[in-house]
Amino acid sequence: MRRRDFIKVVAGTAVTWPLAAHAQQPAVPRRIAILSDFSELEMQPLIATFREQLQQLGWGDDSIRIDTRLGITGAAQFQGAAAALVGMAPDVIVTLGSPSLRAMKQETRTIPIVFTFVADPVGQGLVASLAHPGGNATGFTNFEFSFAGKWLDALKEIEPRISNVMVIVNPGNTGAVGLSQFLEGLGPTYGVKVVPGLVRTAAEIESTIAGFGNAPDRGLIVVPDGLTILHRDLTIAAANQSRLPAVFAFRTFAINGGLISWGMNFSDIYRQAATYVDRILRGAKPEDLPVQAPTKFDLVINLKTAKALGLNIPEQLLTIADEVIE
Repeated sequence: MRRRDFIKVVAGTAVTWPLAAHAQQPAVPRRIAILSDFSELEMQPLIATFREQLQQLGWGDDSIRIDTRLGITGAAQFQGAAAALVGMAPDVIVTLGSPSLRAMKQETRTIPIVFTFVADPVGQGLVASLAHPGGNATGFTNFEFSFAGKWLDALKEIEPRISNVMVIVNPGNTGAVGLSQFLEGLGPTYGVKVVPGLVRTAAEIESTIAGFGNAPDRGLIVVPDGLTILHRDLTIAAANQSRLPAVFAFRTFAINGGLISWGMNFSDIYRQAATYVDRILRGAKPEDLPVQAPTKFDLVINLKTAKALGLNIPEQLLTIADEVIE
């Protein structure tokens, strides 16, 4: 069930470019490389959206070639995949997540990079600033930290008794750590104590969530990270088995049994990424394209999970939801 009344949080300025007359298609296709820890199945709709937007901007299937390395895990695999793609001499590289961007920046300082889903790229030292990224990389962040207050809002609306919230965070992800620390600072505003649940492995995800307990005063937030994405089924199962109200950042968690996801619209990000790739292929430099934050966010509620956990979702949340799973 789709709800068309979506929540729009202004976390940055969307970039659109007029469909002006374009130059004649090049005789040799331009090459675009994509590196992601998302699986091929997860990336297919995003790449389809990306291609569709490029077509609308004048790049037919004969004028571009896309090479991919998908489902990559671990620093060594990322570095190997990055080296392989750079070896193909692409005109532009598109990355998903901090590990893929970091690996690419280690392999090339000259090939333009458009990154997606990177938390706090300035804090991670991946760009000089949002307005003037410098170097060969620009792109799109996960969201501004202030959006994280929505997750605490949702938990308190679902279960007003919540006074203790654990944030599942991989300490190796500096962007996720920064987001966790921001949530800790927000805690007093919402009358809750926010504590980090540090996880580095699948086993630690399971044990950390189980160890937090299942009292009515407890809730869970899972911030964006490749580890929990890779082990999403285990993360969801651990939260549900502990009967913890849990909020996730990505739609795939709610679709697969998580209680609530509230985060960026992935397809919208890849439409915007295509506009940046188009600009770069036509001569723009990454350093002149500001890093953008998403402007479209989706709230997905899994009512089936709510019923299984004995939770009542307030009508005000259901009313603003983009998607309700029953």
